[in-house]
Order: sequence, then structure tokens, then C-alpha cells
Amino acid sequence: MKLYNTVSGPLVEEDGNFFALDEVLWDQLFTRDGLVSHLREIVKRSKRPCEEPPASRLRAPIGSQEVWAAGVTYYRSRDARMEEAEAAGGGSFYDRVYSAARPELFFKSTPHRVAGPGQDVRIRKDSQWNVPEPELTLAISPRGKIIGYTIGNDMSSRDIEGENPLYLPQAKVYDKSCALGPGILVTDAGLPPETGIRLEILRDGKPAFEGTTSLASLKRKPEELVEYLFRDQSFPFGCYLLTGTGIVPPAGFTLAAHDQIRITIDGIGTLVNNVA
Repeated sequence: MKLYNTVSGPLVEEDGNFFALDEVLWDQLFTRDGLVSHLREIVKRSKRPCEEPPASRLRAPIGSQEVWAAGVTYYRSRDARMEEAEAAGGGSFYDRVYSAARPELFFKSTPHRVAGPGQDVRIRKDSQWNVPEPELTLAISPRGKIIGYTIGNDMSSRDIEGENPLYLPQAKVYDKSCALGPGILVTDAGLPPETGIRLEILRDGKPAFEGTTSLASLKRKPEELVEYLFRDQSFPFGCYLLTGTGIVPPAGFTLAAHDQIRITIDGIGTLVNNVA
């Protein structure tokens, strides 16, 4: 079962059929106990499905939720972060975080900075080395329960972060530095380790970079990341948590205006954004 946010309101999809959630606000869904059962009941009561929404009517699946992110959760991201920070003397920080009990967690985005499917993401004007980071993203209720999964793009300015680890917020947090979508896979079950993640970057319609990984390479369990995120923090409307990336383009690659970023996660779909 998947949940979408459209210009007309939330929609639920089951077995290829779409059903409108009339007079339901997006934030109400995040704060509702037993969301899966609730959505199934709505589908059961619906007299007939509605039309599948065109891609142009999809919005980012977000209301009042904050977006957070975890770092150094894949070995590949550990290596990349060590490489970019080596000159600043911070390379060993990331090795220690990868092995530590406490994960790296950081604030990523407010709702108004989030791009939805088909919308533009941005690269910073004061950065020369920018990459997308494809990430499984957890949709989490106010009580800390994982209610579903979506696709996240953690846009990152690697030269700014590499100059000094204290510059991480500037490298990660700016307008349209985050994308979510196309919808949420709503389920009470976890995703299998063999779940694949694929990143494709097209330039002038031709492949500029491709990479794949799977959740089997994710070092930390999603529940562990959520437990740390909810320590001494409250999220009255729920939140999102990007779980880190296992795909990092090589040091010689940087995004350019008009590149197309395509992130696919098995069972969820494909999130497509262009670089403004």
C-alpha cells in the first residue's frame, strides 16, 4: 500500500487502484495509530477508485514534518567523508563515527525547503563540488514508530563539508537541498536486506553516473537510528529520517545545472528531480 500527496489531497494506492482520502489532512495520517489498518478500511469502504494522478500533480509527501538525516551508515560513505575531510584534519572523525555506538544524526530540512517528485533541486552557488545522495527514508510517527518508507535525496556540497567538518550544516541545509517521494510505502513490516537502491544521473539525456547498493550494506538498523533520534526530542507531527547513502560519485564528478537525478528503491518507486 502506498500513500501519495497531491495538489488535491492525499491518495492511497492498493493493487494499482487509487482512492481519495476526502477531508483528510496529511498531518492527521502521520499522527494516527494503526495507519495501515485505517487505510485498508478506507479502501474497503470506497465505492470505486479514482483516476491515477499524473506526475505533475504529485507533491512532496510532507506536511509539517521535519526532515533529519543519518551519516556514515555505509562503508562507502565512510570512505568518501574521510577523503573529503583529510586535508582539514578531520578524516579520522568519520572512521570513529562509523564504528561508534552513537550514530551521526543531523537536521536536514524544514518542509518548505523540500522538493517533490519532478521538482528542481539546487546546488549551492558558493560550492564547486556537489553530489546527490540517494537514501532510504523512514516515515516516523510522533511516537517513534516507523509507519512507512520513501525515497530521499540528500543533496550535499562536498567541498564545503570537506573544508571543515563544522561546516556540515552549510553543506547540507539550504533551499531545495532535499527531495522526497514519489510516495510512501506504508507497511508494518521492515524492508528485506536485498532491497536495491539505484542512482542514475543523466546529463544532456545521457548517463553521467550510475551506481547501485542494497540495504544489506546498511550498518545500522533503522530502529536503532530512530531510537537515537527520539532521545530527548519530540516530533508532534512525526518526522522523516534519511538513513545514509551507500552510493557516492567519484571525486572528479560534480553535478551541473539541468542534470537529471533518478533514484530508484525496490518496492517504493523512482524519484526524479532536475538540478536548477
